Amino acid sequence: MLPVMRTRTFLPGTADDFFGKDLFSTFFGEKKDGWVPSVNIVESEDKFRIDVAAPGLSKGDFKIELNDDVLTISSEKEFENESEGEIYTRREFGYNPFSRSFGLPESVDGEKIKASYKNGILSVTLPKKKEAVIKAHKEIKIS
Repeated sequence: MLPVMRTRTFLPGTADDFFGKDLFSTFFGEKKDGWVPSVNIVESEDKFRIDVAAPGLSKGDFKIELNDDVLTISSEKEFENESEGEIYTRREFGYNPFSRSFGLPESVDGEKIKASYKNGILSVTLPKKKEAVIKAHKEIKIS
């Protein structure tokens, strides 16, 4: 079992607890934490689907590559310049580059992979090869 550490108390004891751990990084430069979006991988009878949660991006921000049965999904979006006259007291919206790679099984037909982006979810459809499609369960009667 992993140890559990409590990070918040009823009465904050330090500035770190009150303002959040990124207080000083906000004043002294952008925070450079790595961000990796969450994914769901769904298998159906004739395909796999990878759903990547990436709100705030557009379909042009993504790059999807297939190389030696490894599918790589990446994105790099630059910060927009701040408007003149606006000063951020705290800035938590941001987009860090990310890259996720997935080893594909031999059953995937790499030539027919498709992707779409809607409502903050990138969906990559990975059709199975015809010979890999699971046949419907059939019970054989003994005569």
